[in-house]
Amino acid sequence: MHHHLNGKVAIITGGSSGIGRASAIDLAKEGVKVCLIDIKEDKAKDVKAEIEALGSEAMIVDADLSDANRVKNAIQQVIDQWGKLDIIFANGGINGVLAPIEDLEPEDWDKTINTNLKGTFHTVKYAIPYMKESGGSIIITSSVNGNRIFSSFGMSAYSTSKAGQMAFGKMAALELAQYKIRVNIICPGAIKTNIGENTEKTPELDKINIPVKFPEGDKPLDSRPGKPEEIAQLVTFLASDLSSHITGTELFIDGAESLLK
Repeated sequence: MHHHLNGKVAIITGGSSGIGRASAIDLAKEGVKVCLIDIKEDKAKDVKAEIEALGSEAMIVDADLSDANRVKNAIQQVIDQWGKLDIIFANGGINGVLAPIEDLEPEDWDKTINTNLKGTFHTVKYAIPYMKESGGSIIITSSVNGNRIFSSFGMSAYSTSKAGQMAFGKMAALELAQYKIRVNIICPGAIKTNIGENTEKTPELDKINIPVKFPEGDKPLDSRPGKPEEIAQLVTFLASDLSSHITGTELFIDGAESLLK
């Protein structure tokens, strides 16, 4: 156990499934109190129960990440409840509508950018005042898409949001270093989760058919997607003092998948 994590307070956006859920549970095992910020997500109750079964504390706040006031109020509720904030895992995001650029509706572009990129800005912005006092760790979930891989057709808005998070995280790392707040960006590859449930593909997507030949077994590390638990271990490491000298860094966690593409 990283005893220095015991009693710390974390906010996880998108904490009710996939990487967010696995990270919430991993942090709770270290004695971290976890607030799950999600939008109308029934599964959050199950995660809260799992955290409490581990002997830690959890709370759920419903907020749309693209709505500045709701994010601000959500963070205020955490301060009202626990009096401090040490760890931010800005993980909430959507795949959004997948379509060729020509066919992607401007409002669908906006929805993806506003949830993924502006939502990350809101989460970090409103956490800073409470993290300034004693420092802390901010972790942002970006992706190999937008940073190493640009062949996921129909994902122009998503990839743009993920590339934007990388730049934002590095700007924040430098600006917040004076407060001993570290900011790092994780870039998972293919992960076995259910984010696909919030993905909408347009029929026009089939228009883009650029054949790409991958070498045999295109996932080099025992040719499989990552597991949420594997990402969670990285998040816990970045939240802890074990990574005290790591900031402004992107960490690819994809079994080398993105190096092939």
